[in-house]
Amino acid sequence: MIELKNLTCSYDSKLILDDINIKITNHLSILGANGSGKSTLAKAICNLIDFDGLVEVESTSIKEFSLLDKAKTISYIPAKLEVYDMFITVEEFVLLGRFAYKKSFFEYSAKDKNITKETFEFLKIEHLKEHTVSSLSSGEQQLVLVAQALAQQSKIIIFDEPTANLDPHNSKVIAEHIKGLKDYHQVILITHDLNLASYVESPVLFIKDAEAKLYEDGFFNNSTLEELYGVEFESLAVKYD
Repeated sequence: MIELKNLTCSYDSKLILDDINIKITNHLSILGANGSGKSTLAKAICNLIDFDGLVEVESTSIKEFSLLDKAKTISYIPAKLEVYDMFITVEEFVLLGRFAYKKSFFEYSAKDKNITKETFEFLKIEHLKEHTVSSLSSGEQQLVLVAQALAQQSKIIIFDEPTANLDPHNSKVIAEHIKGLKDYHQVILITHDLNLASYVESPVLFIKDAEAKLYEDGFFNNSTLEELYGVEFESLAVKYD
């Protein structure tokens, strides 16, 4: 469980999130307009940015987690992969997800390599493992980010705009994987894709004017959407089912 207590975030004196109090007991989709604070909230949960207030994961402040324990607890998947080694292969990149379990100065264990192999098989990307990450398409790179998070075996996976740079086909592939992962991980999804959020079938946290409101159900109807977004709706877009 994740609990936010009086969480407040600001950038350059601009208030982004104001006194957020919420318990995230299971899966969650986070929605809101551009700049509303969705990614800020995710980064605060992962202790990647400064914030006021308290973020607790399983009743322990996230600020008290060691880097290794945090890696075993939370995986954060950004919208776009940034590669700092142009020659790193997919297999090497996914193995980095096992770093938290690796003994210092030793090679990755047979268990680490087997988990990586099983991850490739699960995502059906065995054919990519010898490729360099930098040579992949945006859809393939997003799958590789998911693969690294799965190899990490963290309890919580946060997806930040996972379909933002993808075509409809790859969006559907990623959507199916995200929904399937709910059986094994606590999944937090940040997205502008209303149809994706509806398909994933999680409660919705909507952020607006630095405040957050939780919708357990009843979010995906035209009247609610029109009230929150200020535009008229007819449908939600790509069919994922």
